[in-house]
Amino acid sequence: MEQRHATKEIPTQIKNPELVEQRHHQIVDAAVPLFINQGFHKTTTRQIARSAGISIGSLYEYIASKEDILYLVCDAIHAEVERGVSEAMARASDGRSSLAEVIREYFLVCNRMNDHILLIYQETQSLPPQWRKKVLENEVRITGIFMEVLERLISSGDLPHLSDRSMELIAHNISVLGHMWTFRRWFLARHYSIEDYIELQTEFILGIS
Repeated sequence: MEQRHATKEIPTQIKNPELVEQRHHQIVDAAVPLFINQGFHKTTTRQIARSAGISIGSLYEYIASKEDILYLVCDAIHAEVERGVSEAMARASDGRSSLAEVIREYFLVCNRMNDHILLIYQETQSLPPQWRKKVLENEVRITGIFMEVLERLISSGDLPHLSDRSMELIAHNISVLGHMWTFRRWFLARHYSIEDYIELQTEFILGIS
């Protein structure tokens, strides 16, 4: 599965790609709580640099703007989803259990990256048009992973035939149900563990597919 990550897209003065990726992770981890607590627009790059434990000059060796950092946050989610789901697809047994394994891994990523996902929905409009376009393309690509699993199960006879429109809608349902745990966790977590949520939603998805 082809994966495109922001480390290769954001201009940087540093030539070592491993160091760039490491610093980008460090900057993202520092920026997310600041963006959530203060808002994107009120957070300064100087605050992010201080929280990341680097100088403001060093920060600008790895990014060109605060908007670049927000895009890195978005990319971190998509990269983690693609990694987790790819591993789930590789280890899953044949049959409907493969879809259940992919759903499980995706929901677990949404649970781990709860703050990142909330931030994307709150602040995507703050991205420049070229970054916003890429974020939306990445969202569609993630949905395409679920489409791929559904198509595989239909081809093997483990799912009944579905039209392309039905498969697309089911794939988007999976994507949104993962995000719903993020949006409604303030309520859902009082009544369900993440394992309960995964089990019940998987039964629901398998029931409509």
